[in-house]
Amino acid sequence: MKPESVIPTEIEHAAALRLQGGLRQQFELGLRQIRSLCEKDGDFDSAKLDQYQLVCYELALTAADLAAAGAMLEYAEQQPADELVQGIALCFAAESLQTVLDRLRLRAGEIGIGAGGLAALAERDDVQRFLQVNLAAARWEILGRRICDEERIRLPSSLPEDVEIARDSFQRFADEVVMPRAERIHRQDLDVPESIIEAAAGLGCFGASIPQRFGGLQPDDRPDSLVMIVVTEELSRGSLGAAGSLITRPEIAARALLAGGAEAQQQQWLPMLASGEKLCAISITEPDTGSDVAAVSLAARKVTKGWLLNGSKTWCTFAGRSELLVLLARTEADMTLGHRGLSLLLVEKPAYPGREFRHDQKNGGSLTGKAIATLGYRGMHSFDLFFEDYFVPDGNLVGGEAGEGSGFYYTMAGFAGGRIQTAARATGVMQAAFEQALRYAGERQVFGQALADFQLSRVKLARMLARLTAARQFSYEVARQLDAGGGQMEASLVKLFSCRAAEWLTREAMQLHGGLGYAEESMVSRLFVDARVLSIFEGAEETLALKVIARQLVAES
Repeated sequence: MKPESVIPTEIEHAAALRLQGGLRQQFELGLRQIRSLCEKDGDFDSAKLDQYQLVCYELALTAADLAAAGAMLEYAEQQPADELVQGIALCFAAESLQTVLDRLRLRAGEIGIGAGGLAALAERDDVQRFLQVNLAAARWEILGRRICDEERIRLPSSLPEDVEIARDSFQRFADEVVMPRAERIHRQDLDVPESIIEAAAGLGCFGASIPQRFGGLQPDDRPDSLVMIVVTEELSRGSLGAAGSLITRPEIAARALLAGGAEAQQQQWLPMLASGEKLCAISITEPDTGSDVAAVSLAARKVTKGWLLNGSKTWCTFAGRSELLVLLARTEADMTLGHRGLSLLLVEKPAYPGREFRHDQKNGGSLTGKAIATLGYRGMHSFDLFFEDYFVPDGNLVGGEAGEGSGFYYTMAGFAGGRIQTAARATGVMQAAFEQALRYAGERQVFGQALADFQLSRVKLARMLARLTAARQFSYEVARQLDAGGGQMEASLVKLFSCRAAEWLTREAMQLHGGLGYAEESMVSRLFVDARVLSIFEGAEETLALKVIARQLVAES
């Protein structure tokens, strides 16, 4: 079938919504079945979920795909006059919902939903036509041709004017300050230069998540996550390692301080973080715990007027250059207390350039750090840290005495913002990769014609823009939910979706470049290796899917 237009009909849109709703009902039946298998004496026993890890992992992916499809369908309603938006949104929804349908069919017996309900849904005439039209190569090719002809590097955002002004400002910053330095930083594994840090501070990027009363960009009377997201997107478009993550650490620190910090701590630290006077790093992960935050064991022993830290941390990004480490430590030696024995400490240190440092305190305590060699995400450097009798004063325990034992909760408050911000970082990396792919496809001549003239190239580019746009619109929707007081689960879902999308999209961009894409001289090779880290940090994909998303979905079903 070769459709004459990319404009979907109202019938197609209605069929997409009907299919999404029907699949969600089947999905929720599956969740309830898994819960029934994990009950003990009528109560939900989360430990039993480990017997169904593969199913739970795929249910988490299903939840993310359903939410992304829903975000795109809603986006299409916001842009009724844009034919390309309509076509991209419906084709993306068809592809995502077909994936969900296939996944549920495969696991139907294991999640107890039977094949009848899925078959009845899939065999509806309107659903079949919707899938047939919007999965067709001809429809995707028409979309790809229009993208190439119009050089559409992005679709309309539907954002307020003030947010678009912020985007424009940081887009220029990425183009003029970050991109000219990004390749050299990556290839030579250099520190983020002070020129980028100072210019970013001048634009206020470190205060994107900090209220105005503390010198940040956030309104005092309400949260505004959209500005933070678009700033992160544009910085990451310039370079994930040299700019996109500059905003992440103060974001996590600010949310933790706002959630649990004493007023004096907020007044002391938030203005310095917002201005960039003090740069910070987040130190949670340990060599033997990975993403299991509740198992943190670095010891903080109470002494006169403070605490002594002993133990190791790992994957502490930007630890050398930062003057403040927001560190999760065990203030109660009894490991049976689990997360209730953890507290959050503000650890001060001098800034050090390079890949190794050692700081000796006057009282004899020491902190040493050594950067971990990494495949990508270069510039900020991630460090192994070792603390030996390192002293932290009482005033640097987040929340003071009332905060002792509450560090896990303050950390989680920070991570909710960190996850949606990581989704925005993924979107920025995808945007850069798509721009490179679209430009190269138009310029590269193969077999006597431009690469963009081939059907497969056009389909690839259309699918890339579709997934990029879905990640962007999904993150905007979650930002609005977070600002309204919800969205915690959705923040995990958008991270799961967007980070997987970034791996796929940067691979496709590299593939369109052929051999050049594998050469270090090409930007897409950097984007490809940078994208790979996104599914690992701020909650590894498997841990996020099993221990956060699936556990909560099943428990609440």
